[in-house]
Amino acid sequence: MGVTAPPWNPTSELVGLDFNLVPQDTANLFPQYAIGLHAWFLDCVRQTQPDLSAKLHDSPEEKAFTLSPLLGEVPVIGRQLHIQQHQAYHWRLTLFSAPLVTWAQTWLTRLPKTLDLRCLQFNLRSPQLSLAPTTYAQLHQTPPQRRLALSFVSPTSFRHRGHHLPLPNPVNLFHSYLRRWNDFSGIFVESEPFLDWIDSHVSLSRHDIQSSKIAAGKRGSVTGFTGSIELTLSAAGTRQNPDFAQLFSALVHYAPYCGTGHKTTFGLGQTRLGWQDSHPQLPSPQAHLGDRIADLTDQLLTQQKRPESDRARQVCQTRATILARRELGESLTAIAEDLEMPYETVKTYAKLARRSLNGPSNSL
Repeated sequence: MGVTAPPWNPTSELVGLDFNLVPQDTANLFPQYAIGLHAWFLDCVRQTQPDLSAKLHDSPEEKAFTLSPLLGEVPVIGRQLHIQQHQAYHWRLTLFSAPLVTWAQTWLTRLPKTLDLRCLQFNLRSPQLSLAPTTYAQLHQTPPQRRLALSFVSPTSFRHRGHHLPLPNPVNLFHSYLRRWNDFSGIFVESEPFLDWIDSHVSLSRHDIQSSKIAAGKRGSVTGFTGSIELTLSAAGTRQNPDFAQLFSALVHYAPYCGTGHKTTFGLGQTRLGWQDSHPQLPSPQAHLGDRIADLTDQLLTQQKRPESDRARQVCQTRATILARRELGESLTAIAEDLEMPYETVKTYAKLARRSLNGPSNSL
């Protein structure tokens, strides 16, 4: 029998849900478990709406959901995350398109009993609303405010010329939010004039941030920031363009629904409204894996004829991810499943990576 979901208006287009998770056993959890959370959610969509799941999986467009890492005490033993039986954990899922929210209303009435992460199962308990159900039209009417704070509770980063930018620059923040807004709201805003206005009139007036590297998504690593910031809109900006001032407030309130930066469907860019003085520290196995993947990627790139090419970087990141995860004791079968690659290809990539690290190889 499924869990009864909190009711909301059938016209809602955005919602945030907080699930209680209780592990059935005590076990170690692989550092890149967010891949499993991502896959489990898409499989839930696939079971009742395969076309919607395929679009979420395959489309190059923005994905209309975010998911958090496990929230709660996760002890570290050696280089493994140690999940304790009967310990309560939380998991946050946000949805910000009408089709997904409509799907979720039915899904939550017959929610699966368990959430499965490879060899570890969690019992699902009583989802609660973490973000109020709303519509884009309602969000657009958010009362204008000149000073607003945001907190980033998982590593957050932006793509910038083939690299990661781990800084909460206002233009990058609002470019991230407006891109999603234009994809899903039906209230289109021309990006260039708005972002020029942001650059001129919105400042980072206070911050308390730190950076960390993490293995993120299916391959590669990301350098991101966590912490809190305060954004201030100038009085001149409000006078010059009241509509943009209204949108400034709306997008800040949109941020907890849509997340910030990239790889938000793999646990990154989790955003909260308001200033938080304390921020969760990244468990060391995840930080270690991110550092190791980045280090191996750099080593592998030095062996390539064209290290600056996108293809060389992508292949080296994939090989580095495979090798780093093997060093942590993960099986090639599990890695192949996570990366959605044939087992033999993953096995070959692992061999090529080791060979390359032991001597020059100019195969790319």
